[in-house]
Amino acid sequence: MEQKPARVRVIDAAHQLMVTIGLARATTKEIARVAGCSEAALYKHFASKEELFVAVLKERLPRLNPLLKRLIASPGAGERTVEQNLTEIARQAALFYEQSFPIAASLYAEPRLKERHNEVMRELGTGPHMPIRGLDAYLRSEQAAGRVRADADTYAAASLLLGACAQRAFAYEATADGTPPQPLAEFAASLARTLMRGVGA
Repeated sequence: MEQKPARVRVIDAAHQLMVTIGLARATTKEIARVAGCSEAALYKHFASKEELFVAVLKERLPRLNPLLKRLIASPGAGERTVEQNLTEIARQAALFYEQSFPIAASLYAEPRLKERHNEVMRELGTGPHMPIRGLDAYLRSEQAAGRVRADADTYAAASLLLGACAQRAFAYEATADGTPPQPLAEFAASLARTLMRGVGA
């Protein structure tokens, strides 16, 4: 069987390790070992572990940002309502946070490492604020198209929706009485419907 290209193997290994042992403990040396290449070969494709982390988020996790970019580019296009678009955004966001939370959680135990990580994320022009900005931009485009109320606070609405999705990922198994959490499709639809009651035109 033909071996995968080195870059693909490195991303696969990084994803596997970041999910199982966390971002803080997934060293480039260990990632290279699991990928079956040298650390020098890893650095031919990625300048830092943070750059590799961004690649994992973009290429191995649910694609939230591309969805937002597509909606921003064509607000009101097709037959889909704002509520339907928000439902899909909420679904993708919940999946994204559910899968990215175990990767990044270990950073919070090591403040110095987290600050270094944050600095590099800023240098790369990315970070956890980007989906909120993207959703805010989408809602403003719908505002301009007349499908979101003119006086709606789009940034607050974006923060509410994505904050709820992040909280669902954080507390997914933590129902107090042992009942299973609300199914994702129901959660996303309910969240979008509730948000639209506040911002819908």
